[in-house]
Amino acid sequence: MPQASQAQPEQSTVKDISPTIMAIGEFWKAFRKNKPAIAGTFIVVFFILLAIFARFIAPQGINDQNIGIRLQPPSAAHWFGTDDFGRDIFSRIVFGARLSLRVGFLSVVGSIIAGTLLGVIAGYFGRFLDVVISRIFDILLAFPSILLSIAIVAILGPSLNNALVAIAIVNIPVFGRLVRSRVLTVKEEEYVVAARSIGMGDMRIIFHHVLPNSFAPIIVQGTLNIATAILDAAGLGFLGMGAQAPLPEWGKMLSDSREYIQNAPWTVLFPGLAIVLVVVGFNLIGDGLRDALDPRMKN
Repeated sequence: MPQASQAQPEQSTVKDISPTIMAIGEFWKAFRKNKPAIAGTFIVVFFILLAIFARFIAPQGINDQNIGIRLQPPSAAHWFGTDDFGRDIFSRIVFGARLSLRVGFLSVVGSIIAGTLLGVIAGYFGRFLDVVISRIFDILLAFPSILLSIAIVAILGPSLNNALVAIAIVNIPVFGRLVRSRVLTVKEEEYVVAARSIGMGDMRIIFHHVLPNSFAPIIVQGTLNIATAILDAAGLGFLGMGAQAPLPEWGKMLSDSREYIQNAPWTVLFPGLAIVLVVVGFNLIGDGLRDALDPRMKN
């Protein structure tokens, strides 16, 4: 008898895990067929590795100045050339990957947490809360994202951390409206109605049924928004509202080098190319995730 009682939980555990493994396998099978998404994954992983191992990859310090070699073109000693202070551009781009990716990931995570919370409240409980939260989303979305970011940074003060906060706030309505629309659909599904009819509490329904069935669009939108956040951070840095000197943020590097675009174009070319590659990489991954997670796209 004890042996039979022990075997039953093991079988149920296997039954619970196997659908998850199958779902992951199906997702990966669909995702790897998308060649642009795989290319985007390689690009993003490359920059993530640059950020992680920046201290070992960068040949020089980000603030090592040598006026005697200022504005030198790319060479064996300085792969991407030097800037107006004689600093190695390649080293600054490598360390700049840390700043740009940190802003992208952290701002999107903050937006997802806040937007999901507000979206669930508005979509699930509805009524007065839905009206108030939806109107707040509409007001925030009425402003161009870069202008709203500039206004928030102007209030908080120019810095990379304040730019991160501003970008997170600007993107909250995007995830809030996405989650709200998804919750409005999921909460009317039969399994949710059945769970409510047997007395399951609202919090349990939300965490066991509503949110798990809303993750797919959040993941896709989050991946795409990382690219947008990196662009916004670069734009704020270019305008002097984001990262401040001597931080090697890519947008700030573009701003500092714009007056040398004719005499030393490499000072602008390589930071701009880094921004383009990262943004394209995340956009390709987002498109691949959308195609792999959307049942309508599987055929």
